[in-house]
Amino acid sequence: MIEIGQLPNERAALALIDYLRGQGIECQLVHLERGVAICVEQPQHAEAARKAFFDFIHNPGDNKYRQASWEHGDNRQAPDYGAPSLQLFSQFITGAGPITLLVMFSCIVIFAIMNLGGDETVFNALGFFGSSANATPAQVWRLFTPSLLHFSALHIVFNLMWWWVLGGRIETRIGSAPLLLLLLVAGTLPNLVQYFVSGPDFGGLSGVVYGLLGYCWLMGRLKPAAGITVQPAVVGFMLLWLAFGFTGMFGLNIANGAHMAGLAVGMAQGWLDSRK
Repeated sequence: MIEIGQLPNERAALALIDYLRGQGIECQLVHLERGVAICVEQPQHAEAARKAFFDFIHNPGDNKYRQASWEHGDNRQAPDYGAPSLQLFSQFITGAGPITLLVMFSCIVIFAIMNLGGDETVFNALGFFGSSANATPAQVWRLFTPSLLHFSALHIVFNLMWWWVLGGRIETRIGSAPLLLLLLVAGTLPNLVQYFVSGPDFGGLSGVVYGLLGYCWLMGRLKPAAGITVQPAVVGFMLLWLAFGFTGMFGLNIANGAHMAGLAVGMAQGWLDSRK
């Protein structure tokens, strides 16, 4: 069996399974510690089932799922998914894992402190070597912590959105260990590259985000059964944004070195993991 996705609500999962059954795709429900997983029985149906899964989570209230529950469900009852706000919160939580959520929480807290008047203090404590007169070689955390610093609302929203989408996908479908390794490597080596390119005044999770992109992209091509395929349109958009960063046309201080290095790190780890 191949897992195509996870949902927080068993009734919702049953509605999707009823719909897939109507499409000739047999699935099974697997109970997890948090929520349930949907698995297809035949590998040749995995891609179509994944597409149906993503269609479902974007519009679970579509009448076609209620109709499928009447026609193919064992109890012939229309699904009740619970309150919309609870659905959204549950989807947010189950679409990620502990590493994904911890990093998001850390970035948000640091950003809040910086915007409440502690920006200089935070940057002096967490910025890269050379950003503070008090920095010493023993403060090894400075290799990584610039990845947690964000300097505008757009900056943090963009990075955390992709971190949740791509990082959550890796953690919930492959595990926390690959995501943690990717976070540490893509959150450290690209910072070194960016330092040699432009100096110590930088920050943001975007190097890690490009690491996630490279990882999902290569794993999706070399090991699609892992279930972390990223759509070509998403890859195209992110690569286009990467290219625009070198033009300076937006007047933004973009960490191009970190982006390139992060992409390379993610692709390297994706290639290695695809061979396991």
